[in-house]
Amino acid sequence: MPHSDIGLPSRLSQGLRGALVLAALASSVPLQHARADSASRPDAEAVRHSASRIEADVRFLADDLLEGREAGARGYDLAALYVATQYRMMGLEPAGDAGTYFQTVPMLSATRVAEVARFSLTRDGQTTELRFKDEFLPGLDFNGGACELTAPMVFIGQGVHAPELKHDDFAGVDLRGKVAVILANAPARFANDQRAYHSDGIQKLGEIERRGAVGVILLGDPESESKYPWSFGADNWQRPGMRILGPDGKPLETHPGLRCMARVPASKAPLLLAGARYTPAQVFARKEKGTLRPFELKGTVTLASRSKLEPVTSRNVVGKVPAGASSDGDAAASRAGEHILLTAHLDHVGTGAAVNGDSIYNGAQDNAVGIAAMLEAGRLLMQSRDSMQRSVLLLATTAEEKGLLGADYFAANPTVPLASIVANVNLDMPTHLAPVTDLIPYGIEHSTLDTVAKTAVEAAGLTLTPDPFPDEVLFVRSDQYSFVRKGVPAVYLGAGIRRTDGSDGLAGFGAFLRQHYHKPSDDLSQPIDWNGAARLAIVNRNIAYAIATQETRPEWKPGDFFGDTFGAQKAR
Repeated sequence: MPHSDIGLPSRLSQGLRGALVLAALASSVPLQHARADSASRPDAEAVRHSASRIEADVRFLADDLLEGREAGARGYDLAALYVATQYRMMGLEPAGDAGTYFQTVPMLSATRVAEVARFSLTRDGQTTELRFKDEFLPGLDFNGGACELTAPMVFIGQGVHAPELKHDDFAGVDLRGKVAVILANAPARFANDQRAYHSDGIQKLGEIERRGAVGVILLGDPESESKYPWSFGADNWQRPGMRILGPDGKPLETHPGLRCMARVPASKAPLLLAGARYTPAQVFARKEKGTLRPFELKGTVTLASRSKLEPVTSRNVVGKVPAGASSDGDAAASRAGEHILLTAHLDHVGTGAAVNGDSIYNGAQDNAVGIAAMLEAGRLLMQSRDSMQRSVLLLATTAEEKGLLGADYFAANPTVPLASIVANVNLDMPTHLAPVTDLIPYGIEHSTLDTVAKTAVEAAGLTLTPDPFPDEVLFVRSDQYSFVRKGVPAVYLGAGIRRTDGSDGLAGFGAFLRQHYHKPSDDLSQPIDWNGAARLAIVNRNIAYAIATQETRPEWKPGDFFGDTFGAQKAR
C-alpha cells in the first residue's frame, strides 16, 4: 500500500479530535427503524439523527489529517479504512476482493517535469517560445514518459464527429502527421444528451487519433475561462494524473498515437491563429453559434515534455446490504441475485498550491458529504433489508478526480456479475449550502428510474428542479457515467436552488463553483446544511429500497440516446 510505512501522528488535530468524539456519539445514537415502504416521509427526529451521523462522518473525512484524500496517498488510505470500518459497524457484508471490503485498483501515475517542457511556434523563419505554466502546460505522457515533435497544425473546432447530427469538425482536412488544435465541449445547438456524450475527452481523442494526428493542442476560450480561469489548473501543474493499468501492465486509454499534447489559454489564440482564415473573435463567436469549420494553421509547432512515471495502487471500498429471505417463486429467487449500486467517490485532489496560506484541498462538499450521505443510506437500508428482494452494494470509489478511474475499474472488473447490477444511484458533491425545498436530478429522464426517484423525492416533501447548468454536462463527469457506458441505468441527485430563506440559490451554487470548487476553501469553514444532506440520504435510501422491492428492473426509455448508445453493453 502507498505510504504504508508511515504511522499515525502522535498528536491529533483539534478538528480530528472533534470528529472522533462526534463519530462516537453518532454511533451511540440508536437508528430509527426505517419504514418498509418507499413513501415514508422522514419526521424531524429521524432527520436530526441522520444529520448528526452525516456531520460526524464529514468532520472526519474533511479533516486536515487526511490531506485532501488524493488517490494513492496516505490520506486516502485513512479515508478508505474509515469507510470500511463504518461498513463493518453497520453490518454490511464484505463485497470486495477475497472476502474483504477493498478492491485494489492498479494505476500508473504521471507527473510533469518542468525543465524539458517546450511549446514553440515557427512562422516565416521566426520562432516564438511560450512560457511554461503561464502560457502553456504540456500534457501528461503515460506512454514512455517523454515526447518531442515538430509538425504543422490544423484547427478542427471542438473535435466532434457527430454524423447523426450532421456535424463533422473533421470534414475536408487531412490530419495525418499533424497536430490538431481543438476547443473544449461540444456545439451548444446539440441536445443535452448528445452534447454531453460528444464533450467526453476520451471520445474526442479517439476520433483524432484514428485520423492519424500526432498531437493535440487544447485551446482555451473566454467563456470557459470566465468560470475556470487558466490559473485554476496551471498553479497545480505538479499534481499527478493517473491511468488504470490493464492486465498486461500497460496503461489504458492513453492514445499512444497522439505523441504530444498541450494546453494553452485563450490569451494565446491570436498567436496560434495568426494569419488564419478566421480571427480569434470570429472563432469564439462561431463556437457559440455552433458553426465552426476546420482550417489549416500557418507554420509549425514544436512540442516537448517529460513525465515522471510511477505505479500506484489505491482501493475502492465495497460493502453489501444483502437481500432478505427470498419469497416463494423462481422470479423472486432470481431477484435475490440482483444488485442496486450506490456510489460516491471518496477521493479528492489532495494538496497543492496554497490559497491564502492553505494548501490542503479538503473536499468537504466534494465529496465527503456525498460519501457520508451514502453511508447513511446504507445504515437505513440495513433496518429494512428483511423485506428487500434485491441486494444493495455501497461502492466508495477512488480516483474519480483522475477521470472516473475507480468507477471505470469496478465497471470493468465488478465483484458481482455486471448483468446483476440493475441500476446505479450516485452521490457526488451534493452542495447543501443552505436549506432548500428541492433537489436537482441528473440523468433522471433517461430511464424508468424517473418514476422511482420522483416518488421518493415527493415523499420526502421536496420537489425537483431541472439541471440549471446543462452546459456543464455533469451527467458524463461523475461516476455514474462509468456504469452508463456499461448499459446500466443511472441517476444522481444534488441539492436544489430553491432556498427557504428566499435568497438566490442558483447564484449561491454558481459562487461555490467559482470560489470553492477544487480549492482549499471547500472545507468545514463553509456552510453545510446537515439536515438537507440527511434528507438527501433518506431519498437515496428510498430510491434503492423501491428498486429492491419492485418486480421489474429499471429500463432505459425507448429511443433514449444513452440507452441506444450503450444499452447493449450490459449483455456482453
